[in-house]
This record gives sequence, C-alpha cells and structure tokens, in this order.
Amino acid sequence: MLELDQLVMDFGGFKAVNGCTFRVEANSITGLIGPNGAGKTTLFNLIAGALHPTSGAIRFQGEDVTSLASHQLFHKGLVRTFQIPHEFHKLTALENLMMVPPSQPGESLFANWVAWGRVKTSENDVERKAYETLDFLELSHVAHERAGNLSGGQKKLLELGRTMMTDAKLVLLDEPAAGVNRTLLRKLETKIDILNKERGYTFVLIEHDMEMIEKLCDPVVCMAEGRVLIEGDFQTVRSDPQVLEAYLGETTGDAA
Repeated sequence: MLELDQLVMDFGGFKAVNGCTFRVEANSITGLIGPNGAGKTTLFNLIAGALHPTSGAIRFQGEDVTSLASHQLFHKGLVRTFQIPHEFHKLTALENLMMVPPSQPGESLFANWVAWGRVKTSENDVERKAYETLDFLELSHVAHERAGNLSGGQKKLLELGRTMMTDAKLVLLDEPAAGVNRTLLRKLETKIDILNKERGYTFVLIEHDMEMIEKLCDPVVCMAEGRVLIEGDFQTVRSDPQVLEAYLGETTGDAA
C-alpha cells in the first residue's frame, strides 16, 4: 500500500527525518512510536503531501507520489487526521461530515440553476451517508450540535468519521488517544478495528498510548532521531534494548 524509501527532510541542516525506510501492507494497522522529536509528525506531513522531502521517495499503491500535494493525495484515497482536531467549529457535526465528499454538484452555481434535481439527489445521498457514519460512531445524538461544543473524544471520533466520508484507502491517524477519556478511547479503538477488519481500511497510527498500540497494531515501527530503530510485532519492539533506552527511558538492566 505504501513504501517509504530513504526519506530525508532537512530543515537548514537539521534532519528531522533522516533516511527513513519502511513499508505499509494493505489491510494492516501499522503503529508508529518513538520519543517526542523522533520525526513522526514530520514523516506524516511528508506522506500526506504537506511537505516534500529533501530526498527519497514515497510510493502509494505502486505510484510515485513524492511530489504530490495533499489535495491530490486526498483524491487518490490517502487522508489524515490531526493530533488536535481540525473541525469546523461553527458547523454542526452533521455538516462537518457532509462537506467532505469532493466534486459535489451543489458546489457549482450553474448546476444549482439548471440541474437542481441532480443537486438535490446528491445532497440527499451525502446526508444519508453522513447520518450512517454518525450512527456507526455512536454520535447520532450530537448530529445537530456545533462541532466546537463536542468533547475532545467526540471530536476525535468526528475526525475519523470525516475519513469515512471519502473513498479512503490509507488513513494516517496522528495521536488519536491524545486528550480522550478512557471510555471514549475504548470506543475509538473498537471503531478503528472494525473499519480495518470489516471495511478494509489500512491505517498508520502515531500514538504514545502503548495499550492502544498493543491492541491494534501489527507491525509496530519505532523511530528515533529521524530514523527507524526497529520494526516488528509489539512484544519484539517493546523488549528491544534500543527502544527501552531511546523511547521508554529504561536500560536492559532496568527492564529486568
């Protein structure tokens, strides 16, 4: 699904990403862990087209997409969420979802005049899908609430819902557990798991919550100083001496 080949992101001599290489298999949930400053979010920005690498290549479904912008990748099915949700806070939860699908005929003033029937049909279809998405996320009770009034966990669920309103093939989740209470976090984990196993979504997940990583992710990739330290299943990565030292602040002796 995704191949990263020797990616480098150099900011005036500081390499935030420094020769990063790994693959993401289709229908997997890949966990991306590492200490603050490891380069994880910069790597997401490169994959999502918000930044372009100094060197290296990004291939999505076999196509070189290194130079593509975020909106071009969106149309190819590569979408992302953010650690701090980017909801339109004055719009309702329902409206936040309805505005996501691209190329809606109602966006054209001309179509609204001469093809109002097609516009209405399209809007009805989008609204129906938005309600179905809210129902899946157990957010139907806040459908008409302004998104800015939702709790942190509800906003994270809504962000996930916005990815469901597209034809997403690969979803980059940036710290979905951040600021979420434990009850909603377990719900969020369940929804991600269902989308992966039953609907074929592929995820890459940046997260510091190791319980969430252990439950959802295989493989797990650990980064430090812009590089990949190790890749493997959770227990292999968790027990690696480099990870214990660089990420968890432990040494092999401490772990014993």
